[in-house]
Amino acid sequence: MAHLNGRNLDYDAVLILSFGGPEAPEDVLPFLQNVTRGREVPESRLLEVADHYQAFGGVSPINGQNREIVRHLSEELQVRGLELPVMLGNRNWHPYLKDTLTNAVNRGHSSLLVVVTSAFSSYSGCRQYLEDIERAVQAIDSRHPLRIEKIRPFYNSAGFIEALQDNLRETLETFAGTPSEEVQVLFSAHSIPLSMATNCEYEAQLRDACSLVMEKFDNYPSQLAFQSRSGSAAKPWLEPDICDVIDGSNYANIVVCPIGFVSDHMEVLFDLDLEAKNACEMRDIKFARVAAVGTNPIFISGVADLIEQRCGTMQEVVTLGARGEWADRCDLGCCLGENTAN
Repeated sequence: MAHLNGRNLDYDAVLILSFGGPEAPEDVLPFLQNVTRGREVPESRLLEVADHYQAFGGVSPINGQNREIVRHLSEELQVRGLELPVMLGNRNWHPYLKDTLTNAVNRGHSSLLVVVTSAFSSYSGCRQYLEDIERAVQAIDSRHPLRIEKIRPFYNSAGFIEALQDNLRETLETFAGTPSEEVQVLFSAHSIPLSMATNCEYEAQLRDACSLVMEKFDNYPSQLAFQSRSGSAAKPWLEPDICDVIDGSNYANIVVCPIGFVSDHMEVLFDLDLEAKNACEMRDIKFARVAAVGTNPIFISGVADLIEQRCGTMQEVVTLGARGEWADRCDLGCCLGENTAN
């Protein structure tokens, strides 16, 4: 068991759990096959998405950025005197969650606290990770029980919101001299099917987080939009699409803030830095994109606060807005997948 100034902690390691991404051109198709396994996605669609990755050298930024989160968080915990090693595990690519947990067990760890790289409640951002953990634990040959608990969705924690405000402020400085009412802030998050959205707080939490961020920028017009939808066009998903918003915009300047992403995914690079930017250029709109919170020191400190709270070394974490802290454990009926949603 880990210690803080001689005091036993409830956990002996921290796991950053994420989506994963390819890190070489030859990784792209196997990675996409992992992502879509069991979903009967046509090969033509896989090849189409693979082209998105190949346009960026076949490398997603997510693994590199998450390794930096691990490094910065490790340093922050050490400064605070918490003897908690931090490791990385992924759902869809190396290092796979099962391999990370196997290594943790081999090193003598038995009680892990998980930080998922998603601030919001949804099936893919919350419940599916719990299912991933359950399967990985069952697959590990361990003589000792492995206790793994996940930190709650932190969309309204001060560390997350203030890091977004910090990054947004830095980007808005590039529009110095432009009246604030002429610069539209477009928040962007991954779209999900309405059949999922009706069974979770994803959209409500996103709207709440956008409002909290804009409390420091109330002179700027803002809107929440969605990106990266897939699947049948006949199936309703959360809208509006960010490129549709840009096409109908009356603003000469647009700042895109990927509020739904803790670190950059290929969706951020392709759908925002390429497609949304191109949509702006087609209409002579000046485009800028806010960095994901990633390794912003405010965010890293906020994650460390969440860890300390669960370890019992910090009484409470500052939560903004009126909704309060999300529950540490999900109800049985929340964040259901598409096949089980009503």
